[in-house]
Amino acid sequence: MSRRLMLFVFVLCRSGISPRVDAQQISETYRKVNPSVVIVRVQQKTPSSDSQKGLVSLPSFGSGVLISTDGKILTAAHVVQAADQICVEFLDGQLIPARVIATSTSVDVALVQLERVPTNAVVSAIGDSNKVDVGDEIFVIGSPYGLSHSLTVGHVRARYAPNSVVSLPGAAELLQTDAAINSGNSGSPMFNLKGEVVGLVTSILSRSGGSEGLGFAVTSKAARQVLLEQNSFWFGLDGILIEGDMAKALNLPQPAGIVVQHVSEGSPAWRQGVRAGTLRTSVNGEDMLLGGDVLLEINGIPVTAAEGSVDQIYASLSQLKAAERLRSKVLRAGQVIELSTIIAAQ
Repeated sequence: MSRRLMLFVFVLCRSGISPRVDAQQISETYRKVNPSVVIVRVQQKTPSSDSQKGLVSLPSFGSGVLISTDGKILTAAHVVQAADQICVEFLDGQLIPARVIATSTSVDVALVQLERVPTNAVVSAIGDSNKVDVGDEIFVIGSPYGLSHSLTVGHVRARYAPNSVVSLPGAAELLQTDAAINSGNSGSPMFNLKGEVVGLVTSILSRSGGSEGLGFAVTSKAARQVLLEQNSFWFGLDGILIEGDMAKALNLPQPAGIVVQHVSEGSPAWRQGVRAGTLRTSVNGEDMLLGGDVLLEINGIPVTAAEGSVDQIYASLSQLKAAERLRSKVLRAGQVIELSTIIAAQ
């Protein structure tokens, strides 16, 4: 039995403006905030399906928004969680390298730091999502299918407390919208009519795979709390939680573990020496990479199949300070070994 720890959701979009929306106000506000919206371009190295080629670099992208004058970008965690390289593209075409400084996979938000801030950068303010009511008009700017700075307009159709919508980010407070969202819109900012960021696009619910008017955004309140008001942490690892028969088949010395799928270059997991899988296989219809490490313990907390186990581990990691030591135990080639690294300053 297994379940994905990482959220890999691709979102979909149609266009259109409700006749009730003040088009002039939307147009003026769009022009004001549009330069703050970016394309987040990601490269990830992964084993090729052709074993003779070794690792290949796969590009992907999402959207994001500049929220500070020192170069912090807000985006979705699933866009950057497993990134080896990140480059942020601005409206004028400037490409600026960036790195992840914090993520919350349970809320699906991430904070990315630019290597440098472009001249005349435009910053968007984070609004108070508590003041957003069902029925309020909003708009989303992002890069559906790579069509950068596309505008979609709609309304807030509902709001949901954490853990109330199955298959969506469990710990996140969510806004549902009929504004069309599409592949490439992940991480797109949702704005109120004042031009304040009140949400961050995370996913859709769809039977067809296309937009059916059920889009979801993590509230700005949730994003602010986990990334700006609390300590957060980026481990830089994508893995699959296994238990039961699968754990027994891999000879785990405990009931559950995390099969490592990818380790991002430069991340704490990478500096520890955690090894990703290299052998592609399918288990119970789920594709996975085997042959790498299986995480048994992180920062002194054993991996278990209990609900909230991974959140507990990430909460512990978030308390680590620069110069402190991070330790992990992994199963590697049938042996349990301990890995460690010193936490670097941000």
